[in-house]
This record gives sequence, C-alpha cells and structure tokens, in this order.
Amino acid sequence: MLDIPRFLPDARLVPLRRVAAACASLGLRAYLVGGFVRDALLGRPIGDFDIVIEGDATKVARRLVKEFGGRATVHPKFHTAIWFIPETSNFQPSTLDLVSARSETYEHPAALPTVKLGSLADDLLRRDFTVNAMAVSLDEDRFGELADPLGGRDDLSRGLIRVLHPRSFIDDPTRLFRAVRYAQRYGFRLASETEATVPPALQYVDALSPERLRHELDLILDEDDPVPMLDQLWALGILQAARPALPWDEATRTRFRQGRSLPSNVNHIRLRWALWLLASPEKEIRAFNKRLHFDADLKKTALAASSIFRDLDFFGSAPPSECAARLDTLPEDAIRAAAVCAPRGKSRANLTMYLEKWKALKPFANGETLKSLGVPPGPRYGEILSRLRAAWVDGEVASEEQETALLNEMLARKSNDI
Repeated sequence: MLDIPRFLPDARLVPLRRVAAACASLGLRAYLVGGFVRDALLGRPIGDFDIVIEGDATKVARRLVKEFGGRATVHPKFHTAIWFIPETSNFQPSTLDLVSARSETYEHPAALPTVKLGSLADDLLRRDFTVNAMAVSLDEDRFGELADPLGGRDDLSRGLIRVLHPRSFIDDPTRLFRAVRYAQRYGFRLASETEATVPPALQYVDALSPERLRHELDLILDEDDPVPMLDQLWALGILQAARPALPWDEATRTRFRQGRSLPSNVNHIRLRWALWLLASPEKEIRAFNKRLHFDADLKKTALAASSIFRDLDFFGSAPPSECAARLDTLPEDAIRAAAVCAPRGKSRANLTMYLEKWKALKPFANGETLKSLGVPPGPRYGEILSRLRAAWVDGEVASEEQETALLNEMLARKSNDI
C-alpha cells in the first residue's frame, strides 16, 4: 500500500478522488502510474500525475465535466483526454491528463508504436523501465494499493535502471537518453543486462525524428545538472550516434559549469543549448538545426552566441558605444552565454556592462523633444538619438544638462553646415 494523502495536499488530492468517482460510476478503474509512484517511494517531490484508466478515458473526461464542471479536450483516436478543472475549485494541478490503458507494438526500430486498448498489466508492460512500471489504485475500495508486477520497487531499493525486455532500446531509442537521465538524476546505475543491450541499439538512434531526439535532449538540459548525463551519454556512444554528432569535450563541459552562475529566472534550455554550441562555427550550428529542428528563438540565440564568442577581440577593443550598437541587435540570452564563458578581461567586462547598464541607457531627448526644437521629422531623428545614446554609453555625458548641451551643439553645427 502507498499512503497517497501523505504525499499530497487536499488541493491535489480532491481532483484525483473525483476522477476515481467518475470511473466508478462508469464501472471503470483508475490508477496513478509511473513518476508519481517512483518519486513517492523515493521520498522525492511529486511532479508527475499520469492517470491510467482501464477503459475509455474520453468517457471519464466527459463524465467529470458533467459531474464536477470544467471542460475537457478529448482525442478519441488515441483514447486520451485532458480535464480542465473549474477555476473556481482552486485545485492544483489545474488540468489532469487521462490515458486509456493500452498495449504497444513496434513495426520497426525507432517507429512510433501501434496502440491498442488493454489492461493495466498491458500498460505497465509497455513502459520503459521497471521503476516506472508501477501503479497505485485510486478506487475508493483499493485506494493506495500498489501494483508492481515487474519488480520496480526492488530495483528502486537497489538503485537500478532496468528495461523490461531485451529489445526495449531498439524498439524505442529515446529510452537510451531516458535511462541515462534517470540514472544520473537519482544516483542509480544501469543494470548489467540492460547496459549490455545499449550497443546493438546505437545504430537506430539516428533514425529518430528531429522532434523526438530534440525533446530528449531538451529534457536533459532542463535537469539541475546535465553534465553527468551528457558525460554518460558520450561514454556509452549514444551522443555520437545521431549525426551530425554534437560536440562533447572538456571545453564544452567547462562552459556548462560556467553557466551555473547565470540567473535562475532565465530559459535554462535555450541558454544551455547556446553554451553547448558556443564554440561551433555557423555552418555546424546550421547543420545541427537541420537535424534537430530548433525553434526560431533557439536558432537565433545559438548563432548569435557563437558569433559573439568568435568576435571577443572586437568587444574587448571597440569603444563601448560600438559594442552596444552591435549587441542591440542580438538576443540577450546569447550575450549572457558568451559573457559567462569569455575569459576574464575587457571583452567579458564589456559584455557584462552591456547587460547590466548599457542596454538600459536611453537619452532624455526623444522624438517630441526634437520636434519641439524644430527638427524636421525623418531619418535625422534616429541619427541624433543614436548619437546621444552613444554619448551616454561612452561616458561623454553623465547628466541631462550635459546631454542638452551636446544636443544644442549638434543642432547648431548642422545649422552652420547649411
């Protein structure tokens, strides 16, 4: 038995009981599976709420809306649904994913599975590792009853990641990445017979779609410390199996460690991709983008960070205003990545100064100011305001009075030129 209320506040427990009630009214059974059970048994914070229904989950979602309100998005083809819990209920999480218990078969290695409705036993057998193949009942008469037919609890106690059958990695090579991610996250190791099945599966890693491969790498980059995971992926040959092979060496590892000093409120996945590809030339980054289908922001950030890193000499020797003018056009995450990895010196200082001060500097004057001074609207406005901002960045002016004096001097010079 698993004492579910011990791990959840009422705000999370009530929606689960309502799911169970809706299932009971339809003669179906509901279970929490996978990550919830694993992390509860490990005494770790709970983040996953995967609910499996023995029966049609779409019917359960509709019953939940009828009985308790909210709305549902159903996918009849896949027998899945999302219940959007009424906002007035103030329950957390605000949505619950409902999945019908199913079995899966694979037509060929790295293919998406063919799915059929099945029992809880079928559903546990289709999972990746024994530690993720456990379930607890949500039914009122069996609330908290643990189903562990494959020995997941024992493997948890022994610190082992074990696949469910010898072809697991061949059927779905994304499991290679997940095996390493779980092992390093929890301080576990691959069971010896599981590690022995890694080499035969490596040839199928490159058959993964860009989206599936990128998703697994994103999950690793979103972990607290991806370095040990990437180390093990490289040691097992998994990282090199997708072409073009992503770089992994001591310099790359050092950049990841330097990135630990970045603010906690930044996009860690995007920044870590930028750190990863910082020393790669533009041609290689574009090749990685073609293989992994970066989104537009990530592609732009990676290319910009690499460009800044290649031009550190410029940022160390150019006047501050010229540095700022170039950086103004680039993503802030790219500048952060390059700054944290730049050697100590003028280049790093200027990149950091841009982020902390120069970026926000603006002249007091604006378009209305110039209009009131009789300057005809047109490109001249941009030229004057850019010159004033450059004066602030270079320290040429340090007060509104000094800026006004410079502006009057510029206008008088222009008038004399005429």
